[in-house]
Amino acid sequence: MRNYKFRLYPTVSQEDVLVNNINVCRWVYNKFIEYSKKGTVSQFDLQDYLMELKQQESWLYNYNAKMLQMVCVQMSGSQKALKSLKENGRKTGSLRFARYGEYRTFIYNQSGYKLENGKLILSKIGDIKIKQHREIQGKIKQVIITKTKSGKWYCSVTCELDKTQLPIINFKKVVGIDVGIKNFTYDSDGFVAPNPLNLKKLLKPLIRVQKKMARRKYGSNNYLKAKKWYQIMHERIASRRKDFHHKLSTIYARKYDVIVVEKLNLTGMVKNHHLAKSILDSGWNDFLQKLEYKTKMLIKVDPRNTSVECSECKTKVPKTLAIRIHSCPQCGLEIDRDHNASINILHKVIPSERRESTPVEISKRSVTQEAHVFRHRQFTLSA
Repeated sequence: MRNYKFRLYPTVSQEDVLVNNINVCRWVYNKFIEYSKKGTVSQFDLQDYLMELKQQESWLYNYNAKMLQMVCVQMSGSQKALKSLKENGRKTGSLRFARYGEYRTFIYNQSGYKLENGKLILSKIGDIKIKQHREIQGKIKQVIITKTKSGKWYCSVTCELDKTQLPIINFKKVVGIDVGIKNFTYDSDGFVAPNPLNLKKLLKPLIRVQKKMARRKYGSNNYLKAKKWYQIMHERIASRRKDFHHKLSTIYARKYDVIVVEKLNLTGMVKNHHLAKSILDSGWNDFLQKLEYKTKMLIKVDPRNTSVECSECKTKVPKTLAIRIHSCPQCGLEIDRDHNASINILHKVIPSERRESTPVEISKRSVTQEAHVFRHRQFTLSA
């Protein structure tokens, strides 16, 4: 399966129809929430209840049937997610009603859509201008229409590929990456990517917009205008962060076949209130997710002692976060602490006579794709 995301440019009348479709899906979703108050219901029960709603409210027949059926799937997914959280010991309540502005998507599944001549043709809506910046490969299975908080429209196209060719991995093209706050990435080959910290750069204009919104009467037109600018600022920050992650992950995926990173416990790291804002602003988890689906193999290792051990002689050299240079009293090695950590991360998957091999966690996607390589090829990695 492969997803493509394109920008939509509907006319004023088309935008009204799209918003109306979202409101109808939200109305059906809230009806399902009310229906589920009696107890947990299955997806088949929701589909039967949808047929009853159509008989009671005949105007529902004016909307695409597949679109309304996908609301059943969304409701079923919400119930499963809530159940999973409860099983993991999390304190959860019941599912809440979707308020106006919170529900911003609707889905056309299997049928009711077509892409041709720079137009997205949707059943019972019409032709919408789309910016298709690249060719679509495979058979289109689903189309998701989304409205952002700032008012932009996007189309996510899910395609099924006919054939997938498994990649051939060159295990000599391997690198260890250490992520940080000052330097977003510092790899074992010495490449450094400074951290843009997009939220920090746009913090002053964001504060100005927040002040404008706070001074205006809640719910007034001027308040809604200020709120829209507030949403635009946050979307701009997120877009810059996403653009940086995509560009950097593409550079690594094209240059290396195997990438070794740390298995970070971000939940525990953000409990440090001095660094929490910078950690969340960096978006390490999003970057690692992009690396996982772009690169041929991503290996996650235990982060223990990667910043403490000397990459040359394995002597433990404790240091605070303020000390940025690793200076080993045993062998005299002096390098950047992040560079030293990235080399140690790489060494955790390299066989060495001086240390035992450390178990690593390989992503499920990599295991399924690369299992044939391990069965038919013996390999060794060198530093």
